[in-house]
Amino acid sequence: MDIIEKNADKETKISSKQRSYTLFLLLIVYTSSHVDRQIVAILQEPIKQAFQISDTQLGLLTGVMFAVFYATLGMPMAMWADRNNRRNLITFSIALWSAMTALCGAAIQFWQLLLARIGVGVGEAGSNPPSHSIISDLYAPHERATAMAIFGLGVNLGIMFGYLIGGWVNEWLDWRWAFFIAGVPGLLIAAVVRFSMIEPPRGYSDGLVEKPVAPPFLAVVKHMAADARVRHLVACNSLISMAGYAAIAWAPVYFQRVHEFSTGESGTFLALAIGVGGGVGTFLGGVMADKLARKNEGWRAWIVCITTLVYLPSAYMSYIETDPNTALLWFLGPAAMGGVYIGTNFAILQSLVPVEMRAVAAAISLFILNIIGLGLGPLSVGIISDAYAADMGIDSIRYGLIFTLAIMLWGAAHEARLGQLLSRTFPSGAAKAS
Repeated sequence: MDIIEKNADKETKISSKQRSYTLFLLLIVYTSSHVDRQIVAILQEPIKQAFQISDTQLGLLTGVMFAVFYATLGMPMAMWADRNNRRNLITFSIALWSAMTALCGAAIQFWQLLLARIGVGVGEAGSNPPSHSIISDLYAPHERATAMAIFGLGVNLGIMFGYLIGGWVNEWLDWRWAFFIAGVPGLLIAAVVRFSMIEPPRGYSDGLVEKPVAPPFLAVVKHMAADARVRHLVACNSLISMAGYAAIAWAPVYFQRVHEFSTGESGTFLALAIGVGGGVGTFLGGVMADKLARKNEGWRAWIVCITTLVYLPSAYMSYIETDPNTALLWFLGPAAMGGVYIGTNFAILQSLVPVEMRAVAAAISLFILNIIGLGLGPLSVGIISDAYAADMGIDSIRYGLIFTLAIMLWGAAHEARLGQLLSRTFPSGAAKAS
């Protein structure tokens, strides 16, 4: 399917329908990545029983080992994407992470499962940065947060399908089958991307005529480090995501272990809460950011700050609650608010860096985010849970989850400061690339 048309003057024209198709396809890709990434969360209890491992080892499986390879390899892949065909890189990435997810179900020993999960991380490393770059080429700064929020729905949809597939397939068949069923459809998605999506010209939405030349990696690092707005953005993303990834990884275990829900029951509730409620929150957050930014650009960050401050007390009440149903109700708050930062902050970053740096800038930001958030978030909960297990028993997991909320409050402070800086730089109207 040729999504790029030429007019009589041979100038590139991309229709609204073509933009929507590309964004939809990238949303499907992002959803697939989060199905395969997050399905392990709902399966942690049966995996722990199967391999007789500790919570710290579970934290390694869901967090740091995945994050190190995912985040580190994302940067060289992003450099390649800034210079070559982004669609082909995304296609390769989908095929790899899907195959490795299916292989997770064949693991006989824990180290084999850990290696397969590392393989999933390697595959996913090549998807996000080029996707951000393509979306930014298709959508102008004033509509970019909405587009990124739609793309960000892949987190919510992926968690929803991952929890549903993992929770019920584990009960009906086995946790190993859940990995296989989750992984195989990605191979079909890879084929659809390869043969139906053609990426847009770089800088299209910014009105660039000539293809920009990608700078060296260190030049991108220096550019980002010199911008206080980018520094606060990367800091708040990383700190806020620490609590978010911890909740995604350990909330299923918390409800199964402490409140005695089955994998199917906890998976269904969390799938609907995070998938539907969180999807609505993520989308509306992006839309509100675009609308309010017409008056003051600082609102892009302040929207995230406000929703984070709503998230915190609701999550705290859920984690200390002794009644199962009340704990579920309190968790609706973090489920709905947890993904607002994704689309909004991704869009801010893409508007603060030049066109030729977008994929690498996204990869650097994601590297830090994933090392701190995805890597340390789940791991810290596992370590704290093991440390308090002798005295607190199954309630020890509560303390690990509550610890991450203090880190999230720190992130909200960075987000508030980012809003002040954006307000001074762009007092009215949407931000434009530096």
